[in-house]
Amino acid sequence: MLMARNMGSYDVPEGVDIRGRFDEEFGKILTRDALQFVADLQREFRGRIRYALECRREAKKRYNSGELPGFDPATKFIREGDWVCAPVPPAVEDRTVEITGPVDRKMIINALNSGAKVFMADFEDSLSPSWENLMRGHVNLRDAVNGTISFHDQARNRVYKLNNKIARLFVRPRGWHLPESHILIDGEPATGCLVDFGLYFFHNHATFRATQGAGFGPFFYLPKMEHSREAKIWNCVFERAEKFAGIGQGSIRATVLIETLPAVFQMNEILHELRDHSIGLNCGRWDYIFSYVKTFQGHPDRLLPDRVQVGMTQHFMRSYSDLLIRTCHRRGVHAMGGMAAQIPIRDNPAANEAALELVRKDKLREVRAGHDGTWAAHPGLIPAILEAFASNMGNKPNQIQTAEREDADCITEEDLLQRPRGVRTMEGLRLNTRVGIQYIAAWLTGTGSVPLYNLMEDAATAEISRVQNWQWLKYGVVLDGEGVKVKVTLDLFARVVEEEMAKIEREVGAEKFGRGMYKEACEIFTKQCTAPELDDFLTLDAYNKIIVHHPKGERPIGLSY
Repeated sequence: MLMARNMGSYDVPEGVDIRGRFDEEFGKILTRDALQFVADLQREFRGRIRYALECRREAKKRYNSGELPGFDPATKFIREGDWVCAPVPPAVEDRTVEITGPVDRKMIINALNSGAKVFMADFEDSLSPSWENLMRGHVNLRDAVNGTISFHDQARNRVYKLNNKIARLFVRPRGWHLPESHILIDGEPATGCLVDFGLYFFHNHATFRATQGAGFGPFFYLPKMEHSREAKIWNCVFERAEKFAGIGQGSIRATVLIETLPAVFQMNEILHELRDHSIGLNCGRWDYIFSYVKTFQGHPDRLLPDRVQVGMTQHFMRSYSDLLIRTCHRRGVHAMGGMAAQIPIRDNPAANEAALELVRKDKLREVRAGHDGTWAAHPGLIPAILEAFASNMGNKPNQIQTAEREDADCITEEDLLQRPRGVRTMEGLRLNTRVGIQYIAAWLTGTGSVPLYNLMEDAATAEISRVQNWQWLKYGVVLDGEGVKVKVTLDLFARVVEEEMAKIEREVGAEKFGRGMYKEACEIFTKQCTAPELDDFLTLDAYNKIIVHHPKGERPIGLSY
C-alpha cells in the first residue's frame, strides 16, 4: 500500500510517492496541494525537458566530431531586432553586489543581513542535494520570506535574527539535468528544478510579492542552460505558475546564468524567450571554463593551461563578458559580473590585503567594462566591492542606460572561441586533484560549499579540476611550466593521487580524515578523471551515493536521465 510505504504520514496526491524520510516540518512543505502543483508541472513539461536534454546530447556528438559552436543563422532576425525586455522592477534596480550560498539556516540569515543588495539562495552548485538539505532549505526559505527565521548557535550561545534592512531574495533551482530521486511522479524521479521552483513558489509567492517584491516576484536565477529552447520551457513554467496563482504575467522575474559555452551564442535568443520575465544575464565564469573543456573534449588542440591562469584577461573570457554586457544593455536588463571566490585570511593580514586587492582590481574591471553588479562568496568582500562600484557609478543603481558597449558588436565567433594561453604544471595537476577530492568528500557528507586554500569552492570549481585532469590524461599532455617536461600518464596520475591523499590527511588530521569520506571521494574522482568518456556532470554520479530511500533498505529507483 502506498501510504504504508510512505510511513502513513505524507498526504500525497495520486501518482506521487515520497521516498524521503518523514518529518513534521517537511510535511508542512510537502502538502497535498503543493505536491499536486509540482506534479502538474512535471506532467506538463517532462516531454519537452527530455527533448531539450536529447538536443544537448546531439550537440555534444557534433562537437565531438569536430564541429564548433556558433551563432545560429536561423535566429539572426532576433539578434538584429530592436526588441527589449519588460522594464526592470523597482525592487531590483540596484544589484551592485550579490552574495550567494546554500539554503542553510544560519547562512540565509547572515547573507540577508550582509549588506549585499541581493542574496541568491542556492539549491544548485553550493548545495549537496540530500533529502535533509533540500527540505530544510525549503523550511528555511519559508521562514525567511515570512520574516520569522532565527537560529540559535548553541556553541557560541548566540541567536541570529534578521535585521530591519535585508537583501532581496533570489532562489536558484537545480539545472534541467538533475533528478529528485526522493520524489517519484508516475513512477519516475521528479525533475529537480521543478521540485525546487514549485515548492518555493507555491508557499511563498504571495508573501514575497507583498513584502520584498513591491508587487513583483518571486525572483530566480536559472542555471546551466545551453540553448534558448530551455529558456522557453522556463518561460512556460513561469506563465503556468502565474496563471495558477492568479498574478499578472511577468510577475516572476529571473536572471539566466551564461555558464555554458553554447549559451554565449544564444544570449539574445534566451532573453527573447524570457523577455516578459527576464531581469538579466550573469557571467557564471567558473562553470563557463568547465563548459569550454566539456564542449571541446574531442578537440586535442584546445587544452587548457592551469586553471589559475584562466581568468578574465584571457581573450575568450573577456569577449564573453563584453558581449554579455552589450546584449543585456541593448535589451534593457542587468549584466551581472562573476564570482569573487576569495575568503578572508584572518591569520595573515598581509595575505588578506593581497587577496582583497585582487578582488578590487577584478571588480573595477567589471564596473568599468559596464557590468551592473557582481557576486561575492563571503560577506567580508562586500564593502570593497560596493566601494568599487559606487566610485564608478555614482548614485546610479545600474549602468543599463549609460554603458551601451556598442564596440562589442564586432565580437566574432573566433573571439569567443580563442584558445586560452598559458602553461600546464605539475602543481596544477596536484591542486586539481587535492581540491577535487576534498570537495567531493565534503559533498558526500552534506556540504556543497567548501573553503579550501583561501577560496570558496563549489561544484563549478570542482568540475574544472575534474575535466582538466581528464583532458590532460586523455591527450597525454606534457607539463611544461616548471622547466622539466613531464607527460601526464595513468601511472603519473596514480602517484599524484596517492601523494595528494597523504597531503590531505596531514592537512585535515588523521581523526577527521578517518571520519570523513575521503577514500570514497578519491575513488569517485579518480574514476571520473580516468574514464574513457567524459561524464557530463560530476554530481550526477555522486548523487547516487547520497540517495536514502525510506523505509531503509528499499532499492533506489534507477535514474532516467
